[in-house]
Amino acid sequence: MYILEGNIGAGKSTFLNKIKDYIPELEILTEPVNNWTNQIFGQSLLENFYKDTSRWAYTLENLAMIHRVKDHIEIQNSKNENIVIERSIYSGHYCFSKNSYKNGHLTEIEWEIYSKWADFLLKSCNTPKGFIYLKADAQTCMTRIKKRNRLSEKKITLSYVKQIEDWHEKFLIKKEDIHESLINVPVLTLDCNKDFLEDESLLKEHMNNVREFILRPQIFKKTQEKTAFFE
Repeated sequence: MYILEGNIGAGKSTFLNKIKDYIPELEILTEPVNNWTNQIFGQSLLENFYKDTSRWAYTLENLAMIHRVKDHIEIQNSKNENIVIERSIYSGHYCFSKNSYKNGHLTEIEWEIYSKWADFLLKSCNTPKGFIYLKADAQTCMTRIKKRNRLSEKKITLSYVKQIEDWHEKFLIKKEDIHESLINVPVLTLDCNKDFLEDESLLKEHMNNVREFILRPQIFKKTQEKTAFFE
């Protein structure tokens, strides 16, 4: 199992659709965002979160964890090792939930309960074979968020996107305060500040890196040790 990570607006869903076209031998599983963006519960929990973060942070983070764990368990039972999933229990915990806690949107007891649950899951779930990190700065992500104009994202601020960017860097690049099982998991970092949809050569370069990273990991590692792509 490989996990595609990146900030809000980094281009994850678009990137996964391109993987389907360029590397059809890989199985793709997208993030179950409909479960917290649409009116499944009579309201959009994500929209509620951005409007009143302190009220809805614990609810949203627990719902997201439930669905991500469900996907993780299903993938663990799959015979196909070359599955790429969008986001994970790891970024949910180390980026989004931790950000809510550090900003005071989760109480101490809420964080304690959530952390115990997350710690159990991190120990119980199979470690991913690698992370693919779509790296884009906060301003670029914010421009894309405004362009796609989703109702549930109307209240997102640049400062929030910058905070999530910083947590991704700590999690995937610096590997600070993460579970020991993740320390040595390789990370393919792709610069996505440029729009790969408008640059065919850049898109092909990204796809070639993904192909080697997943399908030829030993060759990839040797060829990338001298570059900044392999962290």
